[in-house]
Amino acid sequence: MSLHPALIFILSFSLLIAVGTLLLKLPNATVQGITWIDAFFTATSAVCVTGLIVVDTATAFTGFGQTILLILFQLGGLGIMTFTSFFGFFFKGGQSLQSQLFLKDYINEDNIGKVGSTLIKIILFTVIFELLVGLFIYFLIDARLFDNNFERLFFSLFHSISAFCNAGFSTLTNGLYEVGFRTSYHVHLVLALSIIVGGIGFPVMVSFAQMAKRISNNWYKVFTRKDSFYHHTPRVFNINTRITTTTTGILLIVGFATYWIFEQNNTLAGLDGYPKFVTAFFGSVTPRTAGFNTVDMTQLAVPTVLIYLVLMWIGASPGSTGGGLKTNTFAVAILNAISFAKGKDRVEVFKRQIDPETVRKAFAVILLSFIVIGLGVFLVLFFNPELAMLDVAFEVFSAFSTVGLSLGITAKLTTASKIVVSIIMFLGRVGTLTILVAFIRKTRSLRYKYPQEAVFIS
Repeated sequence: MSLHPALIFILSFSLLIAVGTLLLKLPNATVQGITWIDAFFTATSAVCVTGLIVVDTATAFTGFGQTILLILFQLGGLGIMTFTSFFGFFFKGGQSLQSQLFLKDYINEDNIGKVGSTLIKIILFTVIFELLVGLFIYFLIDARLFDNNFERLFFSLFHSISAFCNAGFSTLTNGLYEVGFRTSYHVHLVLALSIIVGGIGFPVMVSFAQMAKRISNNWYKVFTRKDSFYHHTPRVFNINTRITTTTTGILLIVGFATYWIFEQNNTLAGLDGYPKFVTAFFGSVTPRTAGFNTVDMTQLAVPTVLIYLVLMWIGASPGSTGGGLKTNTFAVAILNAISFAKGKDRVEVFKRQIDPETVRKAFAVILLSFIVIGLGVFLVLFFNPELAMLDVAFEVFSAFSTVGLSLGITAKLTTASKIVVSIIMFLGRVGTLTILVAFIRKTRSLRYKYPQEAVFIS
């Protein structure tokens, strides 16, 4: 029996979570042992690259347990995304034309014959990038904060992979706000850049790599005079790349500006110059599904918390290691609203028309996200009525968008609430639309058409 690719994708995540739960229950994975629900919650958080924790990663897990977490969020952020989503297409029987066409569009490769090599390049880029970031952290971090070089090296590698995968896990009890680490502003900046690269999406990375290659070839032709300048050059930055980079840039600028304004008398108090800039910049990056904190989250101003809710909801970009609604989905919805206000019958941007099916899909994803988040907030408040509404909303938004930021209530959740939040993390990572596609039979064809009528909307 042939399984739907979306179902294979979901089952792969489920299997990895189950294996992760069993591994975290091993005696040598924890210091004093943890409950099954805590192991399940932590494994789900790691595989879904969320970063929410119900037990302290620094003190509850041994070095072996922390290594398990590292492997889980590396597979969840890169391996599962890169391989499992493609596996469903290869599962049908070799590299079919459908499989290669899907891969071609997904990784933004023009030549269908180079899909496999491009995929290998993406994996190599990820490994090399994570190692380089790890080396930067190793040399930038204060060596006096560690007992030995191995501990320092593990810290660097763990946080490098966690940042690129937008996982938000840390080996520090208070995260990057830990005493001694909260002033490591060079490290904060490196991690912020790594988060952006991991969250911008592999299709965009491929586009930039192709552009760099084209510029290099053009300069080579200029100096060697081996080619004429009168030839057609196809677009490298397609509509997906342009929308992704533009939306990401706007969100970073808006996040930075609002954090700078509203946190002057709170988390930015007493800071000036470079430390203030890095803290505000990191504050605009981390809610985009990263989950690291360099400040005391409970001290954030209410306007900042509300802005964080929006940034967390939007999340990272399609085809990235991050979660959330996705930048392109949000951008398409905004563009559609503007287009409708202008009286246009289509959505246009960058001299291109967006496919109507894409617009429909964007609004379907937005509706499903509100349903899941709303139901999640209701259930957590039902099982934990003593918690504040804003704190619960922040927690659920963080779980759905696989962010990992919290206002300090994760450890206070009841068993039922932990299960609810775990399910929300799973839905946020695999995608609500993916769930529907996997379990609802797709209509093969519509050989009929009902009379058309307008519905009053105001």
